[in-house]
Amino acid sequence: MALALFDLDNTLLAGDSDHLWGEFLADQGVVERDWYKSENLRYYRAYVEGTLDIREFLNFSLKPLSEHPRERLDAWHRRFMQEKIEPVMLPAARRLIERHRDAGDRLLVITATNAFVTRPIARAFGIDDLLATEPEIVDGRYTGRVTGIPCFQEGKVLRLQAWIRRRGESLSGSHFYSDSINDLPLLNRVEHPVIVDPDPRLHEEAVRRGWPVITLRRGPVPAPLDSDGGRG
Repeated sequence: MALALFDLDNTLLAGDSDHLWGEFLADQGVVERDWYKSENLRYYRAYVEGTLDIREFLNFSLKPLSEHPRERLDAWHRRFMQEKIEPVMLPAARRLIERHRDAGDRLLVITATNAFVTRPIARAFGIDDLLATEPEIVDGRYTGRVTGIPCFQEGKVLRLQAWIRRRGESLSGSHFYSDSINDLPLLNRVEHPVIVDPDPRLHEEAVRRGWPVITLRRGPVPAPLDSDGGRG
């Protein structure tokens, strides 16, 4: 049994769940609409460029969780799944997941986006194991702070190494699917890095290294991506 690791945003999804959650909150009037959308877009662009200050972003993105009871957040999330996430869940991503499941691989979603947003999405893909940035919870409420290491850049490697030690797994035969230059540290650690609809910087790196580049956006099954086919 080998590990099959999947980034979530812009990999299994044709969009970014963290960014979409911020858009959803703004559209619902939960946060000040224009300012929040502007900041949300600024952080998203920094993420794509590989320049995001993760601690600064988490202070921004986790604050709304601390301002509402869990029951209300969960109700919003159910609507968010229907309105924002289900339309961007890629059929080819489901096919890719099933290929690894049929091969007997251990499936794991590993994402920088916080676990409140992403756990229901991973489960909707049929994957129970998730490594994500963990929002702190005290007395049943989110505090707006992070617990542990954010699952971002080198943090993904550290979080995965700890998970592997606990579970007695290994990276022998492992695959990791990602779109983002931020995931280069983990792509360097697995046996089979696979680049999915990449951002321009990761596409360039993949071509240089001879890594396979696929698309999950251009049909119902995974397919090789054209040589000039970075996400842009």
